[in-house]
Amino acid sequence: MKTIAFEEARSVVMAALERAGVPQPHAVLQADLLLEAELRGRASHGLLRLNRIIERIHNGVADPLATGDHRWRGSFLDVDGKRGLGPVVACAALDVLIERARANGIAIGAIRNNNHLGMLAWYADRIARRGLILIALCNSEALVHPWGGRKAMIGTNPIAIGVPTADQPFVLDMATSLVSMGQIHNYANQERPLPPGWALDADGNPTTDAAAAKRGSIAPFGAAKGYALGLAFEVLIGTITGSEVGVDVQGTLDSEAPCNKGDVFIVIDSAADSATARTTAQRISRYLDSIRASGLEGGDQVQVPGDRALAMRRTLMESGLPIEDDVWEKIKERASHGSHSSAQGMQHE
Repeated sequence: MKTIAFEEARSVVMAALERAGVPQPHAVLQADLLLEAELRGRASHGLLRLNRIIERIHNGVADPLATGDHRWRGSFLDVDGKRGLGPVVACAALDVLIERARANGIAIGAIRNNNHLGMLAWYADRIARRGLILIALCNSEALVHPWGGRKAMIGTNPIAIGVPTADQPFVLDMATSLVSMGQIHNYANQERPLPPGWALDADGNPTTDAAAAKRGSIAPFGAAKGYALGLAFEVLIGTITGSEVGVDVQGTLDSEAPCNKGDVFIVIDSAADSATARTTAQRISRYLDSIRASGLEGGDQVQVPGDRALAMRRTLMESGLPIEDDVWEKIKERASHGSHSSAQGMQHE
């Protein structure tokens, strides 16, 4: 494990992306997303994924130039991502969704044919800091077994909610699986055993072997309730976006298959004017502070979603990012010697 200063990490990641043919503005978005995951302690959604992103560009299933094609129906935005990089397509959609939400109070974006979004908290935080509410949903390859089932049939299907406050935005980011497959891969890379109950192997048997779990399935969170919620999101996302569902979803865990999952963004501007928005934000901040102060006297402060991640972010910005040796060496190799992608022209194929 190496400790890398944030600015050094950002510089090397940017170089690796630009050498792969990613335009500088698009590289900024992709790099910021991955680095923010590292800062918030989500290595499973961080730099571990950069090598696959670049491989997908080289293999022609990710277009670093694409921003997506947009078609409006009232406040509903239909987006064909044109195989663009996840955060690039998503941010292009969110920019216009914000404009429509400010005009109409709400706007919904349905995105298909887009690459992996990464950590949803990054989007929720960005939108909440602009004074709007975001609800973000996406599905993934079938990685989760149904409650009582023995094989993967449902995505990890995360949800993120971002709400502006008078202080830091309130941000919830959670999968409907007990853990993410990225965490399973992270454990496998570190050759660490999984906690019991996280996963089944390919034969449907409980396992603590992360390598076996990669070929098997993850448990839903909250037993039957988490399974039901994950399945509801699968059906909802597939219906709204017209994308694939269940075992037919592919392209977020490999370097060769086009990505065919769906992404849904709901942007809400609930305040009639700036004064109302400030009053509401202050009320929500006071409420969250009362939650934090509600623990046992003399005990630790109660955490609300996002508190722990922000505390870690402050620490790591000062101390540097802990990055696995092999991950960092591969990124440096990409930055120094990686070949440029032949992505020019892909957007219009």
